[in-house]
Amino acid sequence: MYKFDPKLNHSAAHVLAMALTKFYPNLSLAIGPAIDEGFYYDFNLNDPNTSITPIDLLKIEKEMKKIAAQALTFDYEQVSYEQAKDLFKNNKYKLDIIEENKNKPLSIYHSGKWFDLCKGPHVENTKEIKAIKLLNIAGSYWRGDANNDQLIRIYGVAFNDQAQLDAYLVDLQERKERDHRKIGKDLNLFTFNNLAGQGLPIWLPNGTIIKSQVQKFINEVEFQFNFDTVITPILGSIDLYKTSGHWDHYKDNIFSPVQIDNEVLILRPMTCPHHTLVYSNELRSYRSLPIRLSEHSILHRYESSGGLTGFERVREMILEDCHVFCRSDQIEHEVINAFKMIQEAQEGLGIKTFEIHLSLNDPNDKEKYYDDPQMWEHSQNALRKMLKDHKIPYKEMVGEAAFYGPKIDFQVKTVLNRIITVSTIQLDFLLPNRFNLSYINENNEQSAPVMIHIGIIGTYERLLAILLEQTKGVLPLWLSPVQVVIIPVNENLHADYAKELNAKLRKHLVRSSLDLRNERLSKKIREAQIQKIPYQIVVGDEEIKNDKMVTYRRYGSEETTTVSVDDFIKVLENDIRSKKIN
Repeated sequence: MYKFDPKLNHSAAHVLAMALTKFYPNLSLAIGPAIDEGFYYDFNLNDPNTSITPIDLLKIEKEMKKIAAQALTFDYEQVSYEQAKDLFKNNKYKLDIIEENKNKPLSIYHSGKWFDLCKGPHVENTKEIKAIKLLNIAGSYWRGDANNDQLIRIYGVAFNDQAQLDAYLVDLQERKERDHRKIGKDLNLFTFNNLAGQGLPIWLPNGTIIKSQVQKFINEVEFQFNFDTVITPILGSIDLYKTSGHWDHYKDNIFSPVQIDNEVLILRPMTCPHHTLVYSNELRSYRSLPIRLSEHSILHRYESSGGLTGFERVREMILEDCHVFCRSDQIEHEVINAFKMIQEAQEGLGIKTFEIHLSLNDPNDKEKYYDDPQMWEHSQNALRKMLKDHKIPYKEMVGEAAFYGPKIDFQVKTVLNRIITVSTIQLDFLLPNRFNLSYINENNEQSAPVMIHIGIIGTYERLLAILLEQTKGVLPLWLSPVQVVIIPVNENLHADYAKELNAKLRKHLVRSSLDLRNERLSKKIREAQIQKIPYQIVVGDEEIKNDKMVTYRRYGSEETTTVSVDDFIKVLENDIRSKKIN
């Protein structure tokens, strides 16, 4: 196990700066904070002909270890604004920080003859830094602004013993192997191309199969829970989002409007306003409620280019989205119904809820949240009471609600210990009022329905990223793009039977493929393993002689099994039907 000490890592950032100053005396240091995992230092070499390579990191790291061994202390000194300006008169980045903090206390830390502008805190001396590793070089901009100077950033980690560093490096390697971006590339699931646009994913055939299988499963779950599927436009009038309130509260995440034929349209960032239009399409009676709608919709949300991360953060996404319109006396039943639906979907996908959050508004933030204290109190108390009545453990998270109402977030803990919101249930009294939605109640009067937003799996992109990370790409049979690969021992002698077998499997809707390449058998088997194909069938003389027999091997196993073709098909069908998770 390992634990990051911010004070130790901040001190290690100073040691990195000392080492850099030795090798590159003309550089300008910018900032070097501790971060969640380690530290970094940003700097400018001030020489366009000089660069830092991964090989250079080794010598810098070696120098850091020498400095750490000297037991240099970190000595605090408070300085005046004028003193600070004089000490750093040749460093525009430090001067920028000094100017920003001119009315606050300024301080420096000395280590031997070296010093840096810093608030601290630090460890007693450098000898406490027992283990150091520089990880990588990256680019950055001063103040994170692309209009400012481009800087070099070196990331590193530090611990007070070697065992913790070793454990962290093992964990880091495991993360690399589970990185959905690497697995997605290796298995040809998805790609990005700047010609298409940043953050706009392209689903390749293999990835599309996974997506379609998940959607088929989710459609079945929605059907079992009495949801009706609708399709609404990918564009929406700006007036739709002004009416809903999204334009006021979500504008920074919406792509710029376009004007067409005297109409201002925007790419849809969410489906809920469209679903209110489905509801209002006809007169509703209290007897016809609840109305349950579902849609698997393409959405567009603006993310800064720096925030784009593989399939986890994209600008175009496919969202599984459900909305319920119900009476007030139906809220509890519908929320519990949503709970059961989410649990069934997560179980089928091998996902387990780690903890549940009740996400509340921040009453002091009038900009982020719709200003109706009575509505917030009523809706938040309703969800709180429901969770307590059903003895569902939860944590309250102030400031995490949607702008229109509180929500229940289902948090998933991944194998890499990241906490991610996958599913959500949101209570909404606001949108029905803004769209003047109503139904005829038992007294023949108009009443406003309550709207419940339900996300069973969130976006398909993020879900795929989670599944790849959890399984290392070894997907269960029902999700595998290619379920069986058929490999003839000799392309000339055994190809006909291989083709016949492939046709029979496909007739039973098994996603099988033929490998008829003129390659060594061992290479074909190895590549099938790399592609993580669940079943490999080798066809040779014995299989042809014993007609209707196959010899197969499961992914990750050295054992082979020989059965009849019909029995093999039954094995596959049972495995697929059970949605067994590896």
